Amino acid sequence: MFLCCGDSLFDMFTGPSADPHGVTIDGRVGGSPLNVALGLARMGNHSRFFTRLSSDMFGRRIADFMADNAIDASLCVPTTQNTTLAMIGLKADNSADYVFYTDGTADCSMLEADLPAALDEAIRVVHFGSYSTAIEPTASTLAALAARESEQRFVSYDPNLRTMIEPDIDVWRATVAAMTAAASFVKASDEDIAQLDTTAEKFAADAIASGADIVCVTLGNNGAFAFSADGRDTRLPGIAVTVADTVGAGDTFQAACLHWLGAQGLTRKGKAREADLDAMAGFAVKAAAVTCTRRGADLPTLADIERFRG
Repeated sequence: MFLCCGDSLFDMFTGPSADPHGVTIDGRVGGSPLNVALGLARMGNHSRFFTRLSSDMFGRRIADFMADNAIDASLCVPTTQNTTLAMIGLKADNSADYVFYTDGTADCSMLEADLPAALDEAIRVVHFGSYSTAIEPTASTLAALAARESEQRFVSYDPNLRTMIEPDIDVWRATVAAMTAAASFVKASDEDIAQLDTTAEKFAADAIASGADIVCVTLGNNGAFAFSADGRDTRLPGIAVTVADTVGAGDTFQAACLHWLGAQGLTRKGKAREADLDAMAGFAVKAAAVTCTRRGADLPTLADIERFRG
């Protein structure tokens, strides 16, 4: 069983309007950890989610979305606080351009009192990522959970930096250091690496020195690096596709790696470093390519991935 924690929001895609000063909006359920939970569920895993979940019109739709996609919401904490909103436009290359509304919202307001006293023993993997790991009080809450569970469970982490939410890069550096110290699997994008003012190789070396078994760095349409704590590394090329947008591609890569590791029986601390890096990252690159052909974070099923030829 997989447990993902943190961000749950609505992605509001903006488009042209008949009014030259207006926009049209198409809202979709999103949030990086929730996207990972979705990907894991669609790949056939028991996927559970933990966050504060609003009773507002958006939160009710997120709850329905989780139910419809077989994401177990039993650990979610109800609240009347508003749901986080992300306004998304597209840049010239069809990559996403974000503005977030997070002040006092549900997933940014989690407290340690919200944490479950103990996790179901069937939960083997706990995933964290994105702005919920950097915005207080949720950041401290999730860091406490990661530290608590890291000795007995496989912790996964994706920094997924959102400097438009938390602009202080030193906060992100401290977050990355704390979370990688608890994590066995770490995935970052080349954009994350650039914002942290480091290189893929140094980021991986630092994470492995902190205890990670595997580190991946995604490179957009150029593929991905994968590094193992046993000294191996590989680089896989990207797959050329017609891009609808890139929303959810990194989350798809994360979910696909975790699924692959789980299917191989490698989601145990110290065990994942034995993984076939080419097989794992190749599966994840293919899964992410499928998502890029779709609008929004519409993550693929195993059958979608198997059918995909690029």
